[in-house]
Amino acid sequence: MPLNFDTDAMTEMLIALLNAPSPTGYHREAIANCEEAFGALGIDDLTMTVTKKGALLLHWPGQSSEVAVGLTAHIDTLGFMVKEIKSSGRLKLTSLGGINWSGAEFENCSVRTHDDQRYRGTIILNNPSTHVNRDAKTTVRDENSIELRLDARTSSRKETQALGINVGDFVFLDPRVEVTETGFIRSRFLDDKASVACIWGAMKAMQAEGLRPAYDTYVLIANYEEVGHGGSAGFPDRLVELVAVDMAAIGDGQASDEFSASICVKDNGGPYHFDMNNKLRRLAEDNDIAYNVDIYVYYSSDGTAFWRAGGDAKVGLIGPGVASSHGYERMHQDALLHSANLIAQYLLDAQLA
Repeated sequence: MPLNFDTDAMTEMLIALLNAPSPTGYHREAIANCEEAFGALGIDDLTMTVTKKGALLLHWPGQSSEVAVGLTAHIDTLGFMVKEIKSSGRLKLTSLGGINWSGAEFENCSVRTHDDQRYRGTIILNNPSTHVNRDAKTTVRDENSIELRLDARTSSRKETQALGINVGDFVFLDPRVEVTETGFIRSRFLDDKASVACIWGAMKAMQAEGLRPAYDTYVLIANYEEVGHGGSAGFPDRLVELVAVDMAAIGDGQASDEFSASICVKDNGGPYHFDMNNKLRRLAEDNDIAYNVDIYVYYSSDGTAFWRAGGDAKVGLIGPGVASSHGYERMHQDALLHSANLIAQYLLDAQLA
């Protein structure tokens, strides 16, 4: 059925979430942001709990409680932790998730100590000056050649430790969010905060019309997807269908684009459920939703994590198209709109896969 989607509100919700740091293993600020945003929708019977693992689980009672369906998206992002304090006082890093080391070079960042002191710095190459280092242009960027230069007067391990910085501290890369007049959104970590905004936008549009899902619905906002186990726990056993919502990767040989929703029928974890794939195609076509069907060979989602943990439900995967994945990403607001619409139509549809 036709719904009105507030793209500007989805964008504002997304911007706030992008600015809440949440590298895998650190979820407090982003999960609190989600609690506030979903709570502000004014859905009277929506309940929210934070799982022992730190994820946010929403339950929205449906028109029927005969079965339950689910959605999942994740707020955890790529990032770094402090691996070692070097003799120079600079920081050696260890990556969180599949970050592109070269893509993080020259990015400004913050180091968060265990007691929440925060220090600014920049991710740089060891000996980065091209006027000093003739190999600066050709050096392979990895954990052995990249370091964090602190914006603090420190030139030794002892001086850095005196600031309160130590091994295991999280490093937050600046997202650098920008929305252009032409509707493009540029930022780090659209993967997968854009999908959380799509779920929020779908629920907002349904609430505005006084609609509720066809079936009891559980929404898991996961916090460990980037390391492979975000969706492995949290859903009730009664779940019969699950739609994972994650960014659609764009590149040579891919069908996805920045303006549409994508239905992923297979990724590195294998094919998604045939009946779910067809159901999602039907809903997109019946509701004039711009969509692409795609396969991602170097990618897996929390839908796969759910299955590998023993989840017994039909699983599909959809999401907005995002360019330059795991780098400085970009998408268009149209992708938010079409993905939110597909999510809403899925929740309203009474025909199980």
